[in-house]
Amino acid sequence: MANNILQIGMFATKPNMSNKIRHAGVIEEVGADRIKVRILQTSACAACKVAGHCNASESKEKLIDVYGQEDSDYQVGEHVVVVASPEVGMRAVAWGFGIPFVLLVLTVFLMVRLTGNEGIAALSSLGALLPYYLVLYLLRDKLRERLSFGIERE
Repeated sequence: MANNILQIGMFATKPNMSNKIRHAGVIEEVGADRIKVRILQTSACAACKVAGHCNASESKEKLIDVYGQEDSDYQVGEHVVVVASPEVGMRAVAWGFGIPFVLLVLTVFLMVRLTGNEGIAALSSLGALLPYYLVLYLLRDKLRERLSFGIERE
């Protein structure tokens, strides 16, 4: 492996020096236990030259809470970068979308098999999500520790 090139199957790529998820933002609020950062989340095509004339491109402002920065000297209005590892991103997607999707599909198939009524199956599958999201809400402090963001100065 010469010249820092990573060979994967037939494809050769240079290794990524920073494999973190990064979003530039501005600090909106500094509290005792958290910092609120406003980021601009854009779709992949938002940077296109004709994005202003296209309905497919979108961008949204989001407020991100960053915990664990108690002894920081960050100021409101300061430009920072919100950072998370890819593992945190994948975990968040799994907890927020993956597991509920599997729960929804399994409940539909199980209820159709048991009752034979698709309407009851659909309502039951939606009802099965209520306890799931209630448990997520009750465990939000533990999840916050596992799904945390960090910030860095630009």
